[in-house]
Amino acid sequence: MNFQFSNLLGAPYRGGNITFKKDVLLLSPVGNRVSVTDLQKSESTTLRCENGKSVSRIEVSPDGTLLLSVDEDGRSILVNLHTQQVLHHFSFKGPVSALKFSPDGKLIAAGVGKLVQLWRTPGFRKVFAPFELVKTLAGCHDTVTCIGWSSDSCWLVVGSKDLTARVFSVNKLDELRAVTLSGHRDVLVGAYFSKPLLREDDIAVYTVARDGALFEWKFLPNEKVYIGVEDEVGTKKLKTSVNLTTGKWVIAEKRFFKQTAKLTTCDYHQGLSIIVVGFSTGIFGIYQLPDFTCFHLLSISSKKISTATFNAAGNWIALGCASLGQLLVWEWRTETQVLKQQGHYFDVNCLAFSPDSQYLASGADDNKLKLWNVASGSCFVTFTEHTNSITAVLFLPANHVVVSASLDGTVRAFDMVRYRNFRTFTTPTPTQFVSLAADPSGEVLCAGTLDGFQIYVWSVKTGRLLDVLSGHEGPVHGLSFSPTSEMLASSSWDKTVKIWDVFEGKGNVETFTHTHDVLTVVYRPDSKQIACSTLDGHIHFWDPTDGVEVASIDGRRDIKGGRLMGDRRTAENSSSGKSFTSLSFSADGSFILAGGSSKYICMYDVAEQVLLRRIQITNNKALDGVLDHLNSKRMTSDGPLDLIDDWDSDDDDNFKQSYKQLGSSLPGTKANHGRPIARSKALQLAPTGRTFAAATTEGLLIYSIDDNLIYDPVDIAIDVTPETIYDALEEKLHARALVLALRLNEPMLIRKCIEFVPPEEITTVVSSIPVNYLVTLCTALGEYISNSVHLEFLLIWCQEVVVIHGKTLEARQAQMLPALRGLQKNLIAVHEDLSDLCSSNLYMLQYLSTAPSPVSLAPVTP
Repeated sequence: MNFQFSNLLGAPYRGGNITFKKDVLLLSPVGNRVSVTDLQKSESTTLRCENGKSVSRIEVSPDGTLLLSVDEDGRSILVNLHTQQVLHHFSFKGPVSALKFSPDGKLIAAGVGKLVQLWRTPGFRKVFAPFELVKTLAGCHDTVTCIGWSSDSCWLVVGSKDLTARVFSVNKLDELRAVTLSGHRDVLVGAYFSKPLLREDDIAVYTVARDGALFEWKFLPNEKVYIGVEDEVGTKKLKTSVNLTTGKWVIAEKRFFKQTAKLTTCDYHQGLSIIVVGFSTGIFGIYQLPDFTCFHLLSISSKKISTATFNAAGNWIALGCASLGQLLVWEWRTETQVLKQQGHYFDVNCLAFSPDSQYLASGADDNKLKLWNVASGSCFVTFTEHTNSITAVLFLPANHVVVSASLDGTVRAFDMVRYRNFRTFTTPTPTQFVSLAADPSGEVLCAGTLDGFQIYVWSVKTGRLLDVLSGHEGPVHGLSFSPTSEMLASSSWDKTVKIWDVFEGKGNVETFTHTHDVLTVVYRPDSKQIACSTLDGHIHFWDPTDGVEVASIDGRRDIKGGRLMGDRRTAENSSSGKSFTSLSFSADGSFILAGGSSKYICMYDVAEQVLLRRIQITNNKALDGVLDHLNSKRMTSDGPLDLIDDWDSDDDDNFKQSYKQLGSSLPGTKANHGRPIARSKALQLAPTGRTFAAATTEGLLIYSIDDNLIYDPVDIAIDVTPETIYDALEEKLHARALVLALRLNEPMLIRKCIEFVPPEEITTVVSSIPVNYLVTLCTALGEYISNSVHLEFLLIWCQEVVVIHGKTLEARQAQMLPALRGLQKNLIAVHEDLSDLCSSNLYMLQYLSTAPSPVSLAPVTP
């Protein structure tokens, strides 16, 4: 029951910059976490580390080992991307508007207010003060907006809101002064050095302003000589850096993009001399510099493009639109989309696991039904047929049909093979559905209503309305079919739980009365008990056969915690309004998960009625209800200071994440009044019992018992060569040698490493193989076993792989199936060859096994 955070699905992109790592890994902020998308494998994972608030800036070191993530208040964490461990916590003492690693990775430039701070990049060792301030560059008269490094990491070009750009020197010079480049009429969005600093007569800087103006600044040196520079500790460097302060800067060209909208983001690729610009109308363009030739001018939406960036190779462009929660990766040479990702923009209301636990369905207030692959974290289909919020979703036992209920008055069944809505269930009179249930065979479908207080029963095969169950006097918010019988349990706000015999008809069988409104109901997998939650924070357990209450859990003390901005009581005394809105039994019925209007998910032991564990779904202080104690200094006569929008311009939205609420754009409503509240609307344990998902304010949180963190111990090494493998074999480091061979993916080396492992060490070696190398290992075993005489030895290898990594093989079926099928095919071929040989020589084998040995027949010598 040691569930750990595994992934975050369905969270939209709400703001902040995005960046690449190793050309194929896209990093983007989602709330107070960072999501990593592998564009080649179509896999998405979320780092386990969390910032204190929503992330505003992220930056990856040039070698791809470190990630610096900064939140809205300027508090940052430095993360080792290989192990996903937080190395250091640090505060910049103010919001960071620009962030950039130097090309050599030794310095970090951060724009904090009007200053540019240079910090030495921390290492992997524990030190007392990991962040060391090297220099503070002043001179800007307003907030810094962009930072550009020269290729030799010796110069900085900084743009700010004072409509100017400045060129600073990182090292100490005899004549220390900053060069000011003025001439723009709007705020600067980007500033870049055009190419590597090789010659003084070929140095240029590009500056881009919000009004769509691009200036090219040329440097005219007074004396064409190279100078010696002195770094911060006084040691002399070679004369390889030019002096950009002794000459003159002039405007060589003025270019204009000629768009009616404002320019909101841009990025420049120094190797290819191309720039991508995004505008507030959703248009982006790619231009070749210095000729200013337009390659592409396309529109991805009607909303503002918040961020744009190139990968290291320059062939992919990542674009982010915070207003739509959308990310797009565009390959501009072939004009194709590499990725188009859009999460649920409004709250997720419901979720359901497929019977094999491979897929997850989610429905939200944005009227969309999304299907996710749990192993890869990717959304592979989105259904948009509903016209109102989706309130309930479930999979039918056949595993290829998903059903959703909505407030638009329809229940729709979708085919997961053809991805179409093949059946729509409606009622004679319009009504709104809020709950859904199907019988164990998947032939009968039931839906509870919000306004009519009735339960409608349909046939899935024919789509015909079979029955209408009446008897509740309030909205039917909970439905659950018995897994082993034909009984249906329903819960309603009329303080009752009713048991129905749907197939026999004749109304309800029994009614269980409570003292408060019943919010949800669920059957235990063995059908011997039902659990329901009430508005007073209690969980009641009933015996459906005898109709008696067998146990009750008072969860008010467990679910309390978190004070809202408008609460007049402390978090310790605010439990009266907290309750559980979703319940889920474990596969064996030993424990139950409960979530609701709180930042906690509680796990209870059913037999003892005690709290086993309490999981906090988020630490994001940008959400309401996370903090237990509020600062009284931030309370004003007009309300909490955190709820007052005091941003002085709209361009700050590029790095500030925004949480919009459903209906905020309707006439007569207050837009973004208050913060979203941290809570979980739905949760469910997977049928395997090793994973559960929770629909929270930030998205779909996946928790798993299995450790999905893939750490490769040799991934950070650079000396992965055949010589290294042979040295490891000579030192009898079999596990290290095999991992190195799997990383090189050389069949002969892999075969040699497998042969060198003694039979008694196979279990140890297999257990040390990282998960991401299992496909390569199974493929190698399949090829080796088809033409090898060491059959028993290889069968031991196959057995240990299946026994030790069986759960991983089952969870990653999509990736593992080709390799496993190849292995199975070769095993069957070997089995058939041996069976034919043994069958044809069956009697000879029997004779040889029963005949006396030649030694016993030999004459005894005196």
